[in-house]
Amino acid sequence: MLEVSLGPGLLSHNYDGLLNDLDTMTGIFLKRGEYTETLDAKKKWDFKPLAKPGDAVVAGDWLGEVDENGIAHRIMVPFKLEGQFTVKSVTEAGQYAANETIATILDKNGEQIAVTMTQRWPVKKAIKAYRNKPRPFKLLETGVRVIDTLNPIVEGGTGFIPGPFGSGKTVMQQAISKQAEADIVIMAACGERANEVVELFTEFPELDDPWTGRKLMERTTIIANTSNMPVAAREASVYSAMTIAEYYRSMGHKVLMLADSTSRWAQALREMSNRMEELPGPDAFPMDLPAIVSNFYARAGIVYLNNGQTGSITFIGTVSPAGGNLKEPVTEATKKATRCFYALSQQRADSKRYPAIDPIDSYSKYLEYPELQKTLAETISPEWTGHVNRLKNIMIRGKEAAEQINILGDDSVSVDYHLTFWKSEIVDAVLLQQDAFDAIDARTPLQRQRYMVDLLLEIIDTPLHFDGFEDVQPFYKKLIDKLRQMNYSPFASEAFQNYRKELREMISERTAVG
Repeated sequence: MLEVSLGPGLLSHNYDGLLNDLDTMTGIFLKRGEYTETLDAKKKWDFKPLAKPGDAVVAGDWLGEVDENGIAHRIMVPFKLEGQFTVKSVTEAGQYAANETIATILDKNGEQIAVTMTQRWPVKKAIKAYRNKPRPFKLLETGVRVIDTLNPIVEGGTGFIPGPFGSGKTVMQQAISKQAEADIVIMAACGERANEVVELFTEFPELDDPWTGRKLMERTTIIANTSNMPVAAREASVYSAMTIAEYYRSMGHKVLMLADSTSRWAQALREMSNRMEELPGPDAFPMDLPAIVSNFYARAGIVYLNNGQTGSITFIGTVSPAGGNLKEPVTEATKKATRCFYALSQQRADSKRYPAIDPIDSYSKYLEYPELQKTLAETISPEWTGHVNRLKNIMIRGKEAAEQINILGDDSVSVDYHLTFWKSEIVDAVLLQQDAFDAIDARTPLQRQRYMVDLLLEIIDTPLHFDGFEDVQPFYKKLIDKLRQMNYSPFASEAFQNYRKELREMISERTAVG
């Protein structure tokens, strides 16, 4: 089985699907048969011991740590070892190369095993160096309102983003990778066009990390396989990325893994299956495609390590269905395997409503988990789940009202239909739409999201009087403008409070008319 090297130095590097370091290759184009080392064997690392002689350890237990771009990179008992071992010796704190022995452990027969900072692991086998794997229970804050508020993903959760070309999948992934509450980011570009991967290589080193104040690339690893790279390497790229994610999870870190796009990974599976003359399934994909996708997504999750610490892999993949057909095999198989479904709508993208996530078709099954409901009630608000369900209902009713207005005409329906529609437009324009290029609006903390939800529901619940449908649109457009200006203002700033005051005056005037 394909094995890869794991050790300090994986972060801030660009690799292909076989973990050849692309930065150390010669020339612009990859040459046939050229291989490079995954890790720099010459670099010295500041090692600090964590274990001591006499400690009983098992696979995955921490023996020491080194500092890797500000991340505590734990040196662990090799995952391949089975049973219990005793630490014989651990080297003193100092500088060592990755392939130098830093500890010696004894097995039950008294035989010595030398441990270095590096180890090898087969990519298609899950790393299970943990005590147990509970159901996810903690919200993963991404700063994207349409995700955090309406369809939350949890720490250790799985989700996928299907959508046609040009609907904003790549921008969505970059926003999540930059803003999400994660320690490590793994980007797997499995089969993307070369220009998209080049954009990834050039943009990520320039992005500032809002959590650490350093560059985002310092805690990111990119696994790149363009469409013209070998099929076998493309198929392996997502497994290599997941293995790195599991490696860092075993250190107690929160890992966010993003794959773009799993459709091309599935196409590589199809090509390999066809070449091996296996029995084809729907659209010539392998018969066991749903099982392959499910097994892969199952490797994500939150775990309790042997020392009681927690680590997690949150995995979000994108799917590029041909012609935006969400009924094709890859989308269907992924839908069964994941708990969050973020459907990108071509209609919303064309009308410049970004992020183009459809609020009605999308869903998060994690909202049904009692564990998450309890966490949301404790951390945000006891009524939070009820508020979220109300907002979704408002969007559904607004869509129904819009259809009635379009069919019957503005003056053939009652004012209530117009009010229902414009109430949903407030939620859409103020909460769901977000400017990824504005420093303030790009990322919204949960505290601010809660404030905005409460404010919107207060406005929606306030009974307003209108003489006819002609008065409804101008009023709500002005209302939306004030609310959007609040989104661009620093939270609780003077400008923010001024817009809030103007809103109160507008609403009181309209209620006074009644």
